[in-house]
Amino acid sequence: MKNWKQVLLSGSVIATAVAVVGLTLRDPEAAQTGGEMEGHNHAAMGSGGEQNPVRLGEEDARRIGVTFATVEHRGLDLSVEALGTVTYDETRVVTVSPKIDGWVEELFVDFTGAPVERGQPLLAVYSPALVSAQEELVLAARLARDAGGGRASENARALLESARRRLAYWDVPEDEIRRIEETGEVAKALTMRSPASGVVVEKNVVEGDRIMPGMTVYRLADLARVWVEADVFEKDLGLVREGQSATVRLEAYPGRTFPARVTYVYPTVSMESRTGRVRLELPNPGMDIKPGMYARIALDVPTTSPTLVVPRSAVLSTGPRSLVFVRSADGSLVPTEVTQGRTVGRDVEIVAGLEAGQRVVSSAAFLVDAESNLGALTAGMDMGGVDSAAAADHSGHDMGAMEGGAMESGAGGEASHGDHVPSPSPR
Repeated sequence: MKNWKQVLLSGSVIATAVAVVGLTLRDPEAAQTGGEMEGHNHAAMGSGGEQNPVRLGEEDARRIGVTFATVEHRGLDLSVEALGTVTYDETRVVTVSPKIDGWVEELFVDFTGAPVERGQPLLAVYSPALVSAQEELVLAARLARDAGGGRASENARALLESARRRLAYWDVPEDEIRRIEETGEVAKALTMRSPASGVVVEKNVVEGDRIMPGMTVYRLADLARVWVEADVFEKDLGLVREGQSATVRLEAYPGRTFPARVTYVYPTVSMESRTGRVRLELPNPGMDIKPGMYARIALDVPTTSPTLVVPRSAVLSTGPRSLVFVRSADGSLVPTEVTQGRTVGRDVEIVAGLEAGQRVVSSAAFLVDAESNLGALTAGMDMGGVDSAAAADHSGHDMGAMEGGAMESGAGGEASHGDHVPSPSPR
């Protein structure tokens, strides 16, 4: 019996506490008194998740570190920086590939990285087809010299021209064809020469190897001009244009800068890194810049036309919205929704929502935002439709029960509570 009385007494205390808290929250005077005790005045804007203006005293603002900045109307000094890698100029890469079967008799350029000049001998090739073509040229030249005239002379000359073209189509140099024709000497191996100047970036043969038509024997690259392929963040791609000037810095040469120019903006964006590739071209007369080097690129972007600018710290991004706290004439801090533009360093462009000359919170905006949310929460709380009189009656009933229980508990540790607890039976 005693346990039942204790349980009922505890329930009465809890119900009384809930009723008292509900009445306090519903009492506007109590809420206002509590706000004044904290030193802040929250002007209610209604429920529904809206934020309220915040009014801070000078001491409170100084205590939480609130500072202000003025909305300015000026241009932004935009800059685009990116990371990239030096690579070959693809328009200056040449492949040396034979058009005949044969065997490598001798290599004149025998290692990767060797510099070559246009027309320089690369390798000597023995090919039975080349030997037969040389013999046909020698025979056609002899017939053309011995033919007296008429139709026979025309046929001999046509045969000579055919033999010359055949060797020329196989990339036999013109001076070599002339030598064979004049001397009548057939060479076992003919020399393949470099079609361009540059350095050997790939070599796939050694002496004695058999070569096939279409096989890549050498790959040559002219490094007098190189490319830098850089990855630019998606948000900056709108600032990049072909023909734009840039500055390149290399880890190998600290303190030095190399002028470059944007020659192409690739039409795709990487799904993984959210970057777009940009190609820059820069001269390399001293061959100091080497493919594979790591590069830092700074693109020259013209200053934008004047726009509204605030410090970056003044803007609070809350999911779909961006808020700025504007200081009104009466000193209150009003949450204002704005539309952001580009962010440059410590400044952010404001497309809509503010006017030049307004004062905004530039530091501790997060704390002001929390205070505004707290004010909206306090102003919008209610008892969810519970009747005040009913709550008061219930409170009075519980308070009477608590008092009766306390009196009887003090008398002998036993309690009776109206009709809820039966009277103890006589012993």
